[in-house]
Amino acid sequence: MRHLILGAGPAGVIAAETIRKHAPYDTITIVGDELEPPYSRMAIPYLLVGRVDESGTYLRRDDAHLQRLNIAHVQQSATSVDAARRTVTLGNGNIVGFDTLLIATGSQPVRPPIAGMDLPGVHPCWTLENARHIEQLAKPGAKVLQMGAGFIGCIIMESLAARGVELTVVEMGDRMVPRMMGPTAGNMIKTWCEKKGVRVFTGTRVEAIEAAGAARHGATTSAAAAPSTSANGGGLLGKIAEFFGVGDNKPAPTPVVAAKPAAASANGAPGPMRVRLSNGQTLDADLVISATGVKPNVAFLKGSGIDCGQGVLTDERLQTNVPGIFAAGDCAEAYDLATRQRVISAIQPNAADEAYVAAMNMLGRGAVLQRVTQINVLDTLGLISASFGDWQGVPGGEQAELTDQDGFKHLSLQFDDEHLVGCNSIGWTEHVGVMRGLVEGKVRLGEWRARLIADPTCLAEAYIAQGQAQEHWAQTQARAR
Repeated sequence: MRHLILGAGPAGVIAAETIRKHAPYDTITIVGDELEPPYSRMAIPYLLVGRVDESGTYLRRDDAHLQRLNIAHVQQSATSVDAARRTVTLGNGNIVGFDTLLIATGSQPVRPPIAGMDLPGVHPCWTLENARHIEQLAKPGAKVLQMGAGFIGCIIMESLAARGVELTVVEMGDRMVPRMMGPTAGNMIKTWCEKKGVRVFTGTRVEAIEAAGAARHGATTSAAAAPSTSANGGGLLGKIAEFFGVGDNKPAPTPVVAAKPAAASANGAPGPMRVRLSNGQTLDADLVISATGVKPNVAFLKGSGIDCGQGVLTDERLQTNVPGIFAAGDCAEAYDLATRQRVISAIQPNAADEAYVAAMNMLGRGAVLQRVTQINVLDTLGLISASFGDWQGVPGGEQAELTDQDGFKHLSLQFDDEHLVGCNSIGWTEHVGVMRGLVEGKVRLGEWRARLIADPTCLAEAYIAQGQAQEHWAQTQARAR
């Protein structure tokens, strides 16, 4: 069997390793569009704060890992797929055949339609190549403007703040992390960031980016004072790093390509810029970071015969509408058996689960994805926030909120009949586990629903009382069958 995997990120590598474990003699090829060893994008913030070097971002420490497993790694982009002919065309014109195909091409940054995006001092923060440019420009005291304060934007902001830059964040939404947090929580995070020395504009757009020598528009202001954030990590960020093995600086392979100087641009060397905002202000900047969101990397599938919505549409086995073609990770719109809906949940644990299920089905072993976890936990300059499930609520549902503005604590619970269906949390880190258990376990709350509406902090007691009772009932039913 010939197994072709498009994408050299976590999903692609895990799928390849899974196939090799169960099919030692099959042909496996990974196609990745970067001239790097396979690496984890979630490790880039740790690279920027100096917790790891580039080798610390690599998914596997050993340069010969894939080679030892007899897995080919082709460093090319996939430009098109012909599902009927079972072929993929690569960027160099080569055509590769397959028996089974996994699409694990991940996401790509959204490029906002703003004049000046091609200036050499403007970068996304998505690849190792991007990180090399940012490291050269984000020196202590540099004026940095970041567009976007979503989930990924806040992670990037944390690493920029740790580098001692003068940081300004501009967000189009009416609050920070608008797709993860409600108005009270999102604005609480904004206030926290401002107290830490980050200037934040919400409800504001970047209208244009110009070289400093260009015509001036309005009053000029510099970014805020550098936040006092430790560069050595810690807290939730450090625990996440330890969990994924990021930060282990053991000897590792040399990168495929050396760092390119940031000045290597058709527009010349980076220099001071002026950023015009929709609120009438114009800010000076040495570096502009574009963190305005990501989208599934599936445009190359147009005309392939593979059904796509926002991402690649799959069933619970991660198979597409074409037998033998699967998708996993950020590019997959996977079927969630728990909610009976297709979901894109671009977090690495989901990518790993989906990759395993897809790989097993590529071998005909009948694995099923039980659920797509919808969880976001964020450390924003030391303030821990979490979002679970339908945090915005459901039609006809009820909610309970508890807010301590001075203490930077907020709890929002969303109910549908007897179930907790979604939560927002800031500061109440002790409740994160039970919130997940109540939401994902679809625990019937009974009388505890009214108690939680009266006092949302009783989550642990509700979980112990009702969760354990529900589990005992399920075990009893299973034994009866």
